[in-house]
Amino acid sequence: MFERLSPPLIRIRLQALLRALRPAALGGDGRERARAALGALLGLLATALITAWLAPASPWLVAPLGASAVLVFAVPASPLAQPWAVLGGNGLSALVGVVVMQLGLAAPLAAALAVALAIGTMFVLRCLHPPGGAAALLMVLSGITDPRFALLPVAVNSVLLVLVGMAYHPLTGRRYPHPQWPEPVARDREAQGLDADLQTVLARHTEVLDISPADLRGLLAELQLQGQQRRLTQLRCGDIMSRQPITVRRDTPLTQAWSLFREHRIKALPVVDAAGGVIGILTPADVLRSAEGAAAESLGSRMDALRQLLRGRGDGLPERVGEVMSREVRVARVDRHLAELLPLFAGSGHHHLPILGLDGRLVGILTQSDVVKALARLG
Repeated sequence: MFERLSPPLIRIRLQALLRALRPAALGGDGRERARAALGALLGLLATALITAWLAPASPWLVAPLGASAVLVFAVPASPLAQPWAVLGGNGLSALVGVVVMQLGLAAPLAAALAVALAIGTMFVLRCLHPPGGAAALLMVLSGITDPRFALLPVAVNSVLLVLVGMAYHPLTGRRYPHPQWPEPVARDREAQGLDADLQTVLARHTEVLDISPADLRGLLAELQLQGQQRRLTQLRCGDIMSRQPITVRRDTPLTQAWSLFREHRIKALPVVDAAGGVIGILTPADVLRSAEGAAAESLGSRMDALRQLLRGRGDGLPERVGEVMSREVRVARVDRHLAELLPLFAGSGHHHLPILGLDGRLVGILTQSDVVKALARLG
């Protein structure tokens, strides 16, 4: 078949094969690796000593337990490392090997059949444990026909190793046994939908995954949160601001400005100069304060003053935007990150922020509504 492939295609396939064979980087820092190695040391040592004390005439350790220690102490979250997987996988597989040995088959056939039946048994009883295949093979290679060997030392070794793991992991900040299914807690509709989708996908996936549904869901949740944080840090004012804001000039009549408030249902009017630069901002509160300051103390007098002001017939009352606007204006550039401005909207009472282009002219306005919409899209 290779004769029909061109040299470039052969090279591409060889490169793909080499990438597939390349070992993946293992997780865990140096401290975690030392923790796992120490756990295996203590687990196997305690198992050997206790087994030797319980049954001096019996072998104090079986070889597959070394592989079980790797799973229990190095990957305690794996479904293959849970207590029932260790006990059932080793004990039942050893028993399968003993039964196959009693059939009197040729050694190669007996070895292969023992491992195959052990795998099938572990699948059916939900105790898949890779060292279980070695336990079944050990029975055949050692010529063991006594079923009691599956109990002592194999099952006893497995129980003791699991008990040490259950004591060691919590002391070192790890959970063991590790929950394989999400805990039943109240969850919103979206989370329940995610759980249902996850179960559907797992049911459709025919390969065995060395990760529990609970851990998989946790990773998905962390991935979503990480994605939201990344998108938030990349979001800039120019991406979400309201463009072409309605503006007024310093000499715009207050009556006209008030009409703009009512017509467009907005809460702020940037005040710009002839070049488009921001020199102030006008809010309905500024207009109300101007009428209040020029009126008497009573509520009726203040309301009369406000009506006169908005009709343009108030003697002694301000008439132009420049007389009442706020001159101290917080602004932001169009390329500024939204994450930097969230504290401004959340804690200082800002509802609107003029946005300047790179040339210093007004190009938009950022409101609390714009921020809320952007955060909702990120969720």
